[in-house]
Amino acid sequence: MLQLDHIGKQFDNGVVALAGISLHLQAGEIVTLVGASGSGKSTLLRLVAGLDAPSTGRVLMKNEPLSGPHPAMGVIFQEPRLMPWLRVQDNVCFGIRHLPAEEQAARAAAVLARVGLSKFAGALPRQLSGGMAQRVAIARALVTRPALLLLDEPFSALDPFTKASLHEHLLDVWADARPTLLLVTHDVEEALVLSDRVVVLHGHPGRISQTLRVDLPRPRRRTSPEFQQWKERLLQAIGNEHSGSTAQKPLLSLSTDANAAGG
Repeated sequence: MLQLDHIGKQFDNGVVALAGISLHLQAGEIVTLVGASGSGKSTLLRLVAGLDAPSTGRVLMKNEPLSGPHPAMGVIFQEPRLMPWLRVQDNVCFGIRHLPAEEQAARAAAVLARVGLSKFAGALPRQLSGGMAQRVAIARALVTRPALLLLDEPFSALDPFTKASLHEHLLDVWADARPTLLLVTHDVEEALVLSDRVVVLHGHPGRISQTLRVDLPRPRRRTSPEFQQWKERLLQAIGNEHSGSTAQKPLLSLSTDANAAGG
C-alpha cells in the first residue's frame, strides 16, 4: 500500500531531519510513529502527505511515486480545522462536493452516525466541544473513503477521557472500510491501543531504531497486565537513546502469553 524507500530530508538551512527511512505499510494496517521530540515524526508524515518533498528517496503509494497530495489520502491534524461558517454536515461534505447531493447527504449521515454526532449535523463548529469537533474532523477525513489516512497527533490537546472515547470512535469507523492508518503521537498508551505496529524514531537526524509488532487482541484493556508489559517495553525503546547505535534494529514482538512475557 505505502512504501517509504530510503527517505531523507534536509531543510534549506542545512538541518538534516531524517536519514535512511525505509518502511512498508500493508493495506488496512495501523502503524504509529513514536519517538522523542525532534526525531522527525511530523516531518516524515508531511513527506508522506505530499506537503513537503523528500531530499532523498521516494514515497510510493500502490507502487506509484507520490509527488504531492493524493486523492486517495486523508489527513487529520492536531486541531480540527473546521470551517467556522459551515455547519457540521457541510464541513464533513467539503471533500465530496463533486458528488451528487443525495450521495453527499447519505455519506455524511453514515459517518456522523458512526462518530455519534447525527444530532449535530446542523450545528456550527462554535457550538461543539473540542472532542466533538475532532470527531467531525475524523468524519470529514473518512467520508472520502481514503485508502490511506494520516493522523498528526490528532488527540493531543484533549483530556484523557475524551481521548479514550475518540480512540474507540476511530477504531469503530476504521473497522468499516479498513483504510491504512499512519499515526504520529507522543502518547505511548495511544500508540498501543491503536496500532498493529509501532515504529520508534531516534536521533538527529531521525532514523528508525526499532519496530514493534503489537499482538494484543482488540479491544485492548489499558489496565491489563499484558498492556502494562507492552507499555514498559515501548517506554524503554523510546528512552533508549544512549545505545550509541543508529542502525535499524529488527522487528520485535512481545508475546501476550504470560509465560513468554515473563522471560
